[in-house]
Amino acid sequence: MTVHPSSSVQQAREALAARLRDIRLDAGVTKRELSKRCGWHESKSSRIENARTPPSDADIRAWCTACGVEGHALDLIAANRQSAEMHVEWRRLQRTGLRQLQESGKGLYERTRLFRVYCSDVVPGFLQTPGYAEALLRSIASFRGTPDDVAFAVQARMRRNAVVREGDHRFALLIEESVLRYRISDLDVMAGQLGQLLSLMSLPAVSLGIIPFTGQRSVWPMATFSVFDDERVHADSLDAASTLTQPSQVALYVRAFERLQQNAVYGASARSLITGALASLDL
Repeated sequence: MTVHPSSSVQQAREALAARLRDIRLDAGVTKRELSKRCGWHESKSSRIENARTPPSDADIRAWCTACGVEGHALDLIAANRQSAEMHVEWRRLQRTGLRQLQESGKGLYERTRLFRVYCSDVVPGFLQTPGYAEALLRSIASFRGTPDDVAFAVQARMRRNAVVREGDHRFALLIEESVLRYRISDLDVMAGQLGQLLSLMSLPAVSLGIIPFTGQRSVWPMATFSVFDDERVHADSLDAASTLTQPSQVALYVRAFERLQQNAVYGASARSLITGALASLDL
């Protein structure tokens, strides 16, 4: 039985096919000549260009070599690989509840050495208290209408977050000052969460920067994203979780993170912003 690709996967395949076609045209190579250089039938070139046949990594390398642009191959191969996962709908990710979603990234978290995380909306998951995580995940479950396994999902998140204290990992974390002010839960939970930020930012493996309301910015506030080493980016939106692996895409997000870092304060200045947010709770 043939499984039809989702519309997002098909769009990614069509975009890749269009890039391969443009490479051939820019090189002034006909489909017949391309096929001859690659050692396959001309119909294969047509199927690839029309997104009817997904190319293999070897096909992409051969295509780029035949057109004299070997340097394009890595990006195109990454695009090909991510087409099946680049735009996974949250509804599909969460259809069996939130616990599985929390556990699914365990391997990635364990093997990543450097985490770069920018959050403009909530406290980064690595730094969340159980109370804050429960309030946030319960809100997500209610909005999405997913099975209520929030208690198990919180436990899974806390187990996952052990990487902050264990193993050879480093965490460069950036948040907007507004994150300190958003009341995701009641005052006691928020106080506990802000207190935890003060505690965890002193860990040797953790660098926490806060981008204050005041001061001129060199780059605008962005949607939340995470960079895992220099290999993978998770960029979340309301309707989807995008996984990006093309070297050029990863480099773009790394550059964005570095620009955002320039607007952040650290150390005593960051602590002052957190204690100010604590004082505003009026406990």
